[in-house]
Amino acid sequence: MKQILNHARLILADGVIERGALEIDNGVISAIHQQPLPAGQGEDLAGADLLPGLTEIHTDNLEKHLMPRNGVLWPILPAVITHDAQCVAAGITTVLDALAVGDLEGESVRLDTLHSSFAAIDQGMRGDALRAEHLFHLRCELAFPQLLQELEPLIGHPAVKLVSVMDHTPGQRQYRDLEQYKKYYGKKKVGWTEDTFLAAVDERRAKQAEYAARHKQAVVEMARARGIALASHDDTDAGHIAEALRDGVAISEFPTTLEAAQAARAHGVQTVMGAPNVVRGGSHSGNVAALELARRGLLDILSSDYVPASLLHAAYLLEREAGWSLDHAIATVTVNPARAVGLHDRGRIAVGQRADLVEARLHGDVPLVRQVWKAGRRVF
Repeated sequence: MKQILNHARLILADGVIERGALEIDNGVISAIHQQPLPAGQGEDLAGADLLPGLTEIHTDNLEKHLMPRNGVLWPILPAVITHDAQCVAAGITTVLDALAVGDLEGESVRLDTLHSSFAAIDQGMRGDALRAEHLFHLRCELAFPQLLQELEPLIGHPAVKLVSVMDHTPGQRQYRDLEQYKKYYGKKKVGWTEDTFLAAVDERRAKQAEYAARHKQAVVEMARARGIALASHDDTDAGHIAEALRDGVAISEFPTTLEAAQAARAHGVQTVMGAPNVVRGGSHSGNVAALELARRGLLDILSSDYVPASLLHAAYLLEREAGWSLDHAIATVTVNPARAVGLHDRGRIAVGQRADLVEARLHGDVPLVRQVWKAGRRVF
């Protein structure tokens, strides 16, 4: 099936065609035109931006659909379908659902729904119930005692494209500041006192001492054996980056300091920052601002994290707030994340690439997604 998308501003990986056209043949980009084709040929996009479909490599947006209210667990497959619809409406055509393998909280929706969510996403993909392509990012909580037994049945699935090693033990990385940790988790815990807080900190530090090092070694070996990309999480200093390099990590997710981001750049490790951090103008937990890293040339990839609509918005903000060219900014949500997890058939408007595409128009400073195609098929 042949298609033409005409009279659009084409956002390429290395530049912008202000007025051009695109031909698609059987779901693949077959020709790019530097000028619009004659009127009446194909679909006229009337000058709208046409960019690659977005690739999201770390979203836990599904969790809010699994538990839309505290204590209310929603049926799994309907939750996945709603999450998928929200992603596609945000222009995301490839989703790495970030499923947490382990949780220091003891009881949580993450632990209760890990395997059922994995199965429902897999079922949705095989049954053509989902409009985006869903893959998996397994987030491994190193101090969780049952980590390996939970991970082993999942990591061999061919849709697992990324594994990250995380350590949310209080007193280091994201939670170096214990007062910040207390403030964040105090919102979740009814009736926490100073004594119960300190007891929880001691318990979590003891688990870290017992499990984290040997779990990380096992997780890294499992990922390497399967050729799965590895990411570190919440790197705080140059030592954390050095540690990540020894493990074969190529992606640093959400470094918390300028020092960590600079070390990552110096050693060729790609840096992922949160798109909500860009949209809000800073980190919700007091860490380094994504825009500061962007202005210093230390940002490679954006992730929507917990707000799918933030991904495209943040990319456009990089142009306005960080002085980036639009093609450079759009690459942080398209080709850069795709290549980081080994996906080479998408992420660019180029001949031979899969026709995952987004039509967007600016409403003031906010990009509005008008249409989305996955492999040439309109899904939104």
